[in-house]
Amino acid sequence: MAEREKWQWQEPGKAWKGAGLYHITLTVTDRQPVLGRLAMPEGDPARAFVARTALGDALVDCLKSIPQHHTEVQVLHFCLMPDHLHAVLYVRRKMEKGIASVVRGFWQAAKKLGRACTATGDSFIIPNDIREELKEGSRQLNDIREELKEGSRQQNDIREELKEGSRRLEDIAATLREQMGDEAYYRLAPVFTEMPFIRPMVRYSQLPNTIRYLDMNPQRLATKRLRPGLFRVQKDIAIGDRKYDGVGNVALLMREQYAPVHVRRTMVEQAQQGCAEPLRQYKNGCVLKAREGTVMVSPFISQDEKQVMAVLLQERHPFVLLTDNGFHDYYKPADLLFDACAEGRLLILSPWPYDGGKRRISRADCVALNTMAEEICTNL
Repeated sequence: MAEREKWQWQEPGKAWKGAGLYHITLTVTDRQPVLGRLAMPEGDPARAFVARTALGDALVDCLKSIPQHHTEVQVLHFCLMPDHLHAVLYVRRKMEKGIASVVRGFWQAAKKLGRACTATGDSFIIPNDIREELKEGSRQLNDIREELKEGSRQQNDIREELKEGSRRLEDIAATLREQMGDEAYYRLAPVFTEMPFIRPMVRYSQLPNTIRYLDMNPQRLATKRLRPGLFRVQKDIAIGDRKYDGVGNVALLMREQYAPVHVRRTMVEQAQQGCAEPLRQYKNGCVLKAREGTVMVSPFISQDEKQVMAVLLQERHPFVLLTDNGFHDYYKPADLLFDACAEGRLLILSPWPYDGGKRRISRADCVALNTMAEEICTNL
């Protein structure tokens, strides 16, 4: 399967109706931290967690209620952050309207919760009477789940109670509008203006990686706050005649020795024809240079180059990674690259600005990045 066919991305009007796993992300407008506060006991990022605000707590309740309205959907995992919510949904069987309809319904309910919260300084507080209604709805949901397990209730009766939960949200919004007046109610600052982003998983092997990513979010946010200089996007880093944007340890540009990692096509073709020794020696040579203190520089595009990078990460050698896309305001490296960045062993450079629509690297980009890696090694 071609690389570009491995992922499906959300597109306008696209509806996924089949069974499967979906990763959704709901983000607060302007990334305001109104859903929770990052707590770091004893300054240890490994113990970091997010203490929910009333709005964050209500949003989690809302997420957990999705199976009430869509019995074919299960909330497998979630992570609430101060300014966004991640969730993994499992659709057990084909749906009539698709996952986009399910997520849109959750979004509409989330917007009602957002409007049902009044701003006080930097926090959002749900009126006590409404909060009690939400708690009661959560208790009713637990009761229904227990009855489902015991098989003691008829399905029609349960469906009616689930519909009642949906009407409850409408009543909450109506109550607040009556208290505030429609004009004041609709002037409340929007909290969730964009529909959650939906990304389907096409392989079940992606599930453990996604869950690990979600679970590590608080720790990584804490690490970024402890070492802001290593995760701040730095503009116009001049190397030779070019300028780059970068994230990571810029001090790596002051080392004494640099070398590119670029596996040539001829080496790969020789290996495919049974002569693998030149390719093996080249990759081993790159690792040996790193062990001697040389900073390796590369976009690490091919599988063989990625194998070299994996050893650099495993043995904790510093290196410079060139990437084909720039950095958005909330960029953070993924997985092992994040750890390397936090420890000052990595500098990520891009010669181009961030493009939110870019999905694939072109051959021209590959050639250009490999040329830049060699230029960097020559000019430093």
